[in-house]
Amino acid sequence: MNGDLNFHIGDKVVYPNHGVGIVEQISSRSIGATVEKFYLLNIKASSLKVMVPCNNVGSVGIRRVVRNGEVQKILDFLSVADDLGTADWKDRFKENSDRMRTGSLFEVAGVLKSLIALHQAKPLSFREKKMLERARYLLVSELAMSRNCEEPKIEELLGLALAKCNLRFPEASEFQA
Repeated sequence: MNGDLNFHIGDKVVYPNHGVGIVEQISSRSIGATVEKFYLLNIKASSLKVMVPCNNVGSVGIRRVVRNGEVQKILDFLSVADDLGTADWKDRFKENSDRMRTGSLFEVAGVLKSLIALHQAKPLSFREKKMLERARYLLVSELAMSRNCEEPKIEELLGLALAKCNLRFPEASEFQA
């Protein structure tokens, strides 16, 4: 088993597309002749409890919360303008969905940035709006956990970073129906 994917009780981890969670316990179960180890994760947002076999951690894409140094790289990435693909929305949606599933916070930040830019140019489709809301949530919650601070502080940092390339970080309230 890859050393990076060995978690301990109390570790802060990210479950792709679900957000940050804490390893609450590590248990073993006998399945026939084999004993399987499981991580019990408590997903912060939904208070969902998820059991993940330790052997599946890699395939599910569970990883540690990004380190503080990575946070700065993400903020730097968000503050630089890049040109946007103008692909058909279905292609774009599929590409963004794939990026969200990687579980990489850089990919999530990329989706956030491209959808914000698009949103400033024209109204987003319902599904893209939902995805922007999801990306925003995943980014804010993980960075807040990484820096061990409140989410509004992170929202402020993200807002400042995006403002450098004339993008406006959306408020959470914009997504409430």
